[in-house]
Amino acid sequence: MPANLSPEYKDAENAFRKAKTKEEKIAALEEMLAVIPKHKGTDRLQGEIKKRLSKLRAADEQKSNTGPQNNPYLVEPQGAGQIVLLGFPNVGKSSLVRALTNCKAAVAEYPFTTSLPQPGMMPYLDVLIQLVDTPPVTEEGIPGPLMATLQNADAYIVVADAASDQLLEQLTEARRMLQERRLVRDEVPEGVQALLWSKVLWLLNKVDSPGAQENVELLEELWDGPSLLTVSAEHGIGLEDLKQTCFELLDVIRVYTKAPGKDPDLAAPFVLPRSSTVLDLAESIHKEVAETLKGARVWGSAKFDGQNVAQDFVLADSDIVELKAQ
Repeated sequence: MPANLSPEYKDAENAFRKAKTKEEKIAALEEMLAVIPKHKGTDRLQGEIKKRLSKLRAADEQKSNTGPQNNPYLVEPQGAGQIVLLGFPNVGKSSLVRALTNCKAAVAEYPFTTSLPQPGMMPYLDVLIQLVDTPPVTEEGIPGPLMATLQNADAYIVVADAASDQLLEQLTEARRMLQERRLVRDEVPEGVQALLWSKVLWLLNKVDSPGAQENVELLEELWDGPSLLTVSAEHGIGLEDLKQTCFELLDVIRVYTKAPGKDPDLAAPFVLPRSSTVLDLAESIHKEVAETLKGARVWGSAKFDGQNVAQDFVLADSDIVELKAQ
């Protein structure tokens, strides 16, 4: 039986051939396995892909078992979500991270100040969002080792210099790189590590610099991509809007819990993906809580405060929940 491989599979196979790092190879193989037509004609090929994947993953596991991981480019996600900043040299990524988080990222007028990813935690409402400053991209593309961090991210912020005479080129090249590395796409097959374009924020920094406003007005006529957000890290312009946009970008909700007869704990919400249910909340607390769950009372999105709801009740942001055990 002929394999009849799809264009999506051939694109993934081509990405595997071009892959230089282990992370890129694993990502390409995962995509090949996800999009390959499932029939007898591809059984052997599926087996070969699985074998390659198993070998690469086993090498990863063996490395972790022989001692602590020491990949300086890998940033462990924390908080409500991880958002990675990308951009060319001197666009102000480090200044943004310093202005928004507790990170003391190095800031200087010369390029390539940031040599390794630098995470910081940005407070917003009553949650913390992790922002990661990264080494700049160049005309050669995204640094290979940076793929380890990019593949873990929940969203990206592409930062450009609003005062640069290369503003349109910066945005266009960044978009091309994300497409070329298959980090962002229109649809993400199940089992593939990639983000939708809706998870990318396009940000113009240094909007208060000389010539920036004229550049932005011209860009709005030429840019064929999503809407742009303008800020100034140095003078704090637009940063509150940026915080709100980052929270919306993660597409999560905050859910507060309470014990019967007691006030809710409003200082430490559970952060869940949007459309999560009462059962999802219970599972995020503890496996045993989910196993004994009978239902809940909900204040907020319920028809009336304290309404009794079932396990499949879909929660909304800022809901207060009192779980009921069997």
